[in-house]
Amino acid sequence: MHELVVLAAVVVAVMAATTAVATPFGRYLRRVEIALAMAAAAVAFFAMMFVGAEVLMRYAFNAPIPGHLEGAELLVPIIVFLGLSYTQSMHGHVGMDLVLDWLSDRVRRYAMIATLLASIFICVVLAWFSARHTWQLWLYDDVTMSPPYFKTWPSGAAVALGYLLISLRMFLQVLHVYDPRRFPANEPESGGIHAVE
Repeated sequence: MHELVVLAAVVVAVMAATTAVATPFGRYLRRVEIALAMAAAAVAFFAMMFVGAEVLMRYAFNAPIPGHLEGAELLVPIIVFLGLSYTQSMHGHVGMDLVLDWLSDRVRRYAMIATLLASIFICVVLAWFSARHTWQLWLYDDVTMSPPYFKTWPSGAAVALGYLLISLRMFLQVLHVYDPRRFPANEPESGGIHAVE
């Protein structure tokens, strides 16, 4: 419990600091999100080639690639979590907006802020514990159970980084919903109820 209280205090401090530099920080975060989304796409392409090569080697030459299954599994969190914040900035995550459609604009605005703040707290907790777990993987030099013994910490690091960046993106969205004139969106144009207007 003590750890969560300290984490909450750190989050509040980071939010205050981010609020002071929200506009330039949002532009910088946007560049990072695009770069990581491109990296995730490159890893996805590599994973597709890796799995395709394994199928070819297994069935055409009867020589499967060692560690192919574990290697592909370790790439999945990297693909997903590097693009997490970018997807949030595009309002691409699945959302349930049935109730929001019935609310007035003012109540909808407060509901969006409350939802984003709750999501920030959850994602920060997940980022913190993912980072702790990744640190343990690094210290133990953890590897997969079969040759060629891939390192496992990069997948954990991608999870922690993804949750951290989506938390920052959601906080910038909170600021934009609260005061759109003072805090620009720094997001691509998108439609729908989930678009921050």
